[in-house]
Amino acid sequence: MSRKHVAVLMGGFSSERPVSLSSGKACAEALEAEGFKVTTLDVARDVSEKLAALKPDVVFNALHGPFGEDGTIQGILEYLEIPYTHSGVLASALAMDKGKAKRVAAAAGIPVAESQVINRFAFPATHPMKPPYVVKPVREGSSFGVVIVTEDQAHPPQVVSSPEWHYGEDVLVERYVYGRELTCGVMGDVALGVTEVVPLGHNFYDYDSKYAAGGSKHVIPAKISPNIYQKIQTLALRAHQAIGCRGVSRSDFRYDDRLSDDGEIIWLEVNTQPGMTPTSLVPEMAGHAGYSFGQFLRWMVEDASCLR
Repeated sequence: MSRKHVAVLMGGFSSERPVSLSSGKACAEALEAEGFKVTTLDVARDVSEKLAALKPDVVFNALHGPFGEDGTIQGILEYLEIPYTHSGVLASALAMDKGKAKRVAAAAGIPVAESQVINRFAFPATHPMKPPYVVKPVREGSSFGVVIVTEDQAHPPQVVSSPEWHYGEDVLVERYVYGRELTCGVMGDVALGVTEVVPLGHNFYDYDSKYAAGGSKHVIPAKISPNIYQKIQTLALRAHQAIGCRGVSRSDFRYDDRLSDDGEIIWLEVNTQPGMTPTSLVPEMAGHAGYSFGQFLRWMVEDASCLR
């Protein structure tokens, strides 16, 4: 019996290229150890021609950021009729647009923070909402371009309308939510464990907290009450289903328990292409549920399909 041939897409040309290369390398090694025939492909503009020539049985999508998780590569794979992992065209595009994803989540009864989408060239000279608030690129990941505006800041962040801004024309302005950083993965139709992410030496879970050695500590299971733990799992699964995700996703939350244990839970976003190294959040959650890294990736390959 021939081995299934898996093409691992990695790298690409978004701001998250280094993260994707790390994810792709780890996944390729683990899938080979699971017995798959694996070809890695550092994605460039000729990816469709290379895939057509390669003719893999399955594509494992380890890309991050625009092109890799916004529905674009998914559309190419649908056209080529190659089964692939993670979410399909519509869910990927929707989840990548933070403003639209929040509207869908809110309609599904998921608590979100007050926000508005503003074109960066029309950013007002006065605060668009009462500080503190957060300014985020609408279509970026890994906390690229995130600016926290504190209560004592006299004016809005000027970097948003400056030539140094390289994160798209639209930004999401969102009420700053105090509290703990909680995250929960979904695998198929099952919510995994809840992890608390504790940034070390950073005031929020920024790029360095996520990827630099010693930048953060992951606590799984999160040390929260069983009631809050289960509520986070329920909301993560509801977001996964409302946005139409498939395979694996991860929802991020803020939990403000300063005044009471019930506190305030706010859903921030869903990530359809979470990091995929053995120490990344979702593989850690899968490990907590009893899956080795290789078993977890095998499940993803076996779950792959078109028309997702």
